[in-house]
Amino acid sequence: MAPPSAGEVRQLLRRAGRLGGDARGLIAEYGKAVADVRSALEPVRERQARAELGAIPVSRLKDVTGGGLRLTALEEAGYSTVLSVLDATPYELQKLPGVGPKTRWQAQSAAQQIARAARESGTVHIDVERQDAETTRLLVALHGLVAAGPELSRARRTAQALEQRLKALVPDARSLGRWWRRLLTGGKRRARAEQAVERIAELLAEETETRLLLAQATTDLLRPPPDATQAWIDFELHSADYYNLLAELSALAPLDRAAAEGFLPDDLAERVRRQELDDTRRRVSLRGYQAFGARFAIVQQRVILGDEMGLGKTIQAIAVLAHLHARGTTHSLVVCPASTLINWVREIEARSTLGAFRLHGDRRDLARSAWLERGGIAVTTFDGLHRLAPSPQVGMLVVDEAHYVKNPEARRSRAVAGWCDQVARVLFMTGTPLENRVEEFRSLVGYLQPDLRPKVAAGAQAFRRAVAPVYLRRNQEDVLTELPGLVHVDEWEEFSTADADAYREAVESSRFMAMRRAAYAVPEKSAKLERLRELVDEAAVTGLKVVVFSYFRDVLASVADSLGPSIHGPISGDLAPERRQHVVDAFTEAPGHAVLLAQIQAGGVGLNLQAASIVIICEPQVKPTLESQAVARAHRMGQVRRVQVHRLLTPDSVDERMLRILHAKTVLFDTYARRSDLAESTPDAIDISDQSLAHQIIQEEQQRLAGGPAHGR
Repeated sequence: MAPPSAGEVRQLLRRAGRLGGDARGLIAEYGKAVADVRSALEPVRERQARAELGAIPVSRLKDVTGGGLRLTALEEAGYSTVLSVLDATPYELQKLPGVGPKTRWQAQSAAQQIARAARESGTVHIDVERQDAETTRLLVALHGLVAAGPELSRARRTAQALEQRLKALVPDARSLGRWWRRLLTGGKRRARAEQAVERIAELLAEETETRLLLAQATTDLLRPPPDATQAWIDFELHSADYYNLLAELSALAPLDRAAAEGFLPDDLAERVRRQELDDTRRRVSLRGYQAFGARFAIVQQRVILGDEMGLGKTIQAIAVLAHLHARGTTHSLVVCPASTLINWVREIEARSTLGAFRLHGDRRDLARSAWLERGGIAVTTFDGLHRLAPSPQVGMLVVDEAHYVKNPEARRSRAVAGWCDQVARVLFMTGTPLENRVEEFRSLVGYLQPDLRPKVAAGAQAFRRAVAPVYLRRNQEDVLTELPGLVHVDEWEEFSTADADAYREAVESSRFMAMRRAAYAVPEKSAKLERLRELVDEAAVTGLKVVVFSYFRDVLASVADSLGPSIHGPISGDLAPERRQHVVDAFTEAPGHAVLLAQIQAGGVGLNLQAASIVIICEPQVKPTLESQAVARAHRMGQVRRVQVHRLLTPDSVDERMLRILHAKTVLFDTYARRSDLAESTPDAIDISDQSLAHQIIQEEQQRLAGGPAHGR
């Protein structure tokens, strides 16, 4: 093939110049937008750092100076916080009796050191209840970048890569753009020039698509800024995107790396960090800990992602799927509860360019045929999985709420095990990898790494070391530091006379479930229900949304009758997935105050309820994970308000006895499945099955009501 003529080379260079100009234009506009964000961020960060310093006692200065600083004179003079010392002039401090030049210098140096740390590591909290001018300016600056959407990151990387490549190639290629330059170009230089022309032609092969990508991103960045009201409304709707962007720009200080990486061994963590993550088929930016989680699943291939509720496990799974499909995988399968199936399909379609096929309902056979023919992500339920024969075409299996297959003898567990045997890459997702027995966790590990299961020791520390290659967990408190506060309030309400009569009858007849809901047996005289109405009325005054959880349908029916016809739900186990999502959407989109009712075993799984900032739990649950899952549906990434959790309880009743045992179960979970280094203990020491729990409580309550001794455990 003949080399291009001088005219063809000049035409190629003109096209490259236009493409390079587009790239430089996007880089410049992005740089301006980032500079605006950082400029707006500084006063917000400074204000929040000063508030933090104002809460730090002056005694903390000793920690910085090794304990040798004498602070008595400062404290006696009213300098009680680090901020007060920081703001004082040298003259003001040194004129105090007992404060010499050395003490003054040490105190202020220590205060400045703490102040620097506060500014560098402090997390920016955006409070929707405090819409001041400084924070508004920050949101307006962020809005342009958020509104540009997930394609901005890809466009920016494309622009940077283009600029670097063209900057290196164009000077060499110019020597072939004029006939006289060709004559003066030596052999080696001519070969380099021909190679540069060839590389430029390759870059221009998708010129139209690339220019469109760059032009759209640049246009998005040039949109006029929103007004203050629009900026705050958009933040409430997309707060996770705003915080993700702050993290991506390194505007927020880096989190504790060890916590963000699940406290994995150093050698494993380093291998995970080195893993490249292809985002060409992904349409969402990741937090640092989310990118690490996706890389962990790619490197280790068969893993349990056990992140606490609300940390974006679905996003991480989609990032893994997008990476694999960008690198050649054609088919993947997601297995989930029916209640989360619609959400999975929505998230795949919104967060990636992958096709999602719903293998459920009347059209599942057509969807299965389309998936097998076209490739993409099939989504099915646990009950539907046994209808699918394991296929070698499937490159990855994702199992959501994997604790559903903790019992190896169940049909759905056997179906999942069969697929695990045939698929090389498997991702189990669960925020509750064990509930009552550590053996359940061992079962999950056994599906993925059969050789690892026998090595799992009983002691907590040994257990966590053994499962590190297969298990990654991060907690909200470690990685989502911008989340607003979570306030737990135990609402203790004495039985009314009617409640007490119903409770005594349930105890005498040994009906455990009747004991648990006796406080609602006579709704018009229920003390708990009266308190629930008060809490809902308070939320209505402030325009806050409320979600009410109970294990029992009849309790929710009583709540519905008490609150009137304006409530949403209830969400129950037999509600069709489509209807369930419709109820949640209506609740979320309702203006101002609204109330959603949900069975805790149904509403606590697979739903995003961050529109709610008040959570009411009608009675304690047998499994602590039921409550934590339910709360995490509201207190999760995207929540912009402080979440208040009100648990309705009755003293001297089944409630009080259950709480004691729930605490023991929570300790078991923390010991084995969280990262905290608690004392080692054997799982059998505090394992209590549901049946034995009920029997124990009934006996204790019968003895108490009969006037005999009630021995607690």
